[in-house]
Amino acid sequence: MDSQYRVYFPYVSPFDPCPPQRVKTYVVPPELFIQFQPPNLPQFSPREALFHGTLWPDLYSPYEGRGDRSGLGEGRRKK
Repeated sequence: MDSQYRVYFPYVSPFDPCPPQRVKTYVVPPELFIQFQPPNLPQFSPREALFHGTLWPDLYSPYEGRGDRSGLGEGRRKK
């Protein structure tokens, strides 16, 4: 697991009618670990910087989507 990801275990009530999520994760942004911008940081090429959304690789945080992204969430029906 990458150091940007954190895990916690929420309280699960015995009276909760929904199925519990026993493990939850969240992302800590990398800029929290850089106090100031040091000189001569490595840089992405302009094309890579547009793709990654930042010029500096040290500030890049990948996004991993979760679940089905087909646009058919619960409650929606196919027509």
